[in-house]
Amino acid sequence: MNNQWVEFANNVKRLYGKDFVPLHEPTFNDKEVEYVTDCIKTGWVSSVGAYVTQFEEELAKFVGMKHAVAVVNGTAALHIALKVAGVEAEDEVLMPSLTFIATANAVSYLGAVPHFIDVSMETLGIDPSVLKIHLNKITELREGELFNKETGRRIKALVPMHTFGHPVDMEGIQGICNDYRIELVEDAAESLGSYYKNKHTGSFGKISAISFNGNKIMTTGGGGAIITDDATLASYAKHLTTTAKIQHSWEYRHDEIGFNYRMPNLNAALGCAQLEKMPEFIAQKRLLTKRYEQLITNLQGVHLFKEPKSCKSNYWLQTLILEDVINRDEVLAILNENGVMSRPIWTPMHKLNMFKDCPRMNLRVTEFLNERVINIPSTPIKEGIL
Repeated sequence: MNNQWVEFANNVKRLYGKDFVPLHEPTFNDKEVEYVTDCIKTGWVSSVGAYVTQFEEELAKFVGMKHAVAVVNGTAALHIALKVAGVEAEDEVLMPSLTFIATANAVSYLGAVPHFIDVSMETLGIDPSVLKIHLNKITELREGELFNKETGRRIKALVPMHTFGHPVDMEGIQGICNDYRIELVEDAAESLGSYYKNKHTGSFGKISAISFNGNKIMTTGGGGAIITDDATLASYAKHLTTTAKIQHSWEYRHDEIGFNYRMPNLNAALGCAQLEKMPEFIAQKRLLTKRYEQLITNLQGVHLFKEPKSCKSNYWLQTLILEDVINRDEVLAILNENGVMSRPIWTPMHKLNMFKDCPRMNLRVTEFLNERVINIPSTPIKEGIL
């Protein structure tokens, strides 16, 4: 077993032409330097400037939505998206346990309670079929709102997360939200450039969140965005993320508790350059998937996760699923010791101390994947050496 993984590590290093291959690096060239330099020369480097406006307009167009509000990171985007969607303290919010902690954190910032749902082997995201069974068992509608019979709390929203860029079954998710009268707030942090049945992820619900962290498919350094077709929600989100400041020529007036979440112009300049390259990045990501398919041909006990049916994934993080749970940490050790940065999937939220008492359904598939998933280097490549 050891020899095959050492050989795989050596092949990955040859693919990238490096002695050490990080998990994911940003890709920059002269365009980023040009835009950021221009931004510095204007003197407008904080949360007001032409690049912020340009980035919001171009991002909205890219995802096929009417409005985008650029903020400091994806967690802030999800926090505000949930707030303007009507999530309040003591509400429950349905989400996968198999997610990055930002999903659960954003709910907690509002004083709301994460309610953990199992995922599908086909998508790695929320499984609508098992969710429906769970909701039929533990919920009831009261005056048009859904309540958890076991806790007495209102269930206000459902937050699907598109794991590693792979779209969730959004048709099933939308059906759940419609039938049970809950808000759909997509966590599309990882899925910029991914499509479910030719429609961009993040465009199915009332409002959604995207991340542009340094390890995402494109980056603004640190950054995120709220996207929506609802002009009223977009305006309110922008107001809240600008410290709820009322426009005035010279006075500082605020009409509620707000947040200093707006994306700086400097970051937006970087984002404008990166967004221009998204088609290239996606093509290179998909090429990398083909290269990995070739590299794992002779590997025993593992398969490469592929995009779900009727979807086009951005393949943000390349994902291996091991057949034998016993081997996961051994494989990780071999790859990292041989210069190929790899990592397990996130610790499921229900296993973290601060969320261990949150309501949850049976998380059989989540537990299975937690023991078997490995992410391997995913920086886009132009060709790669085989």
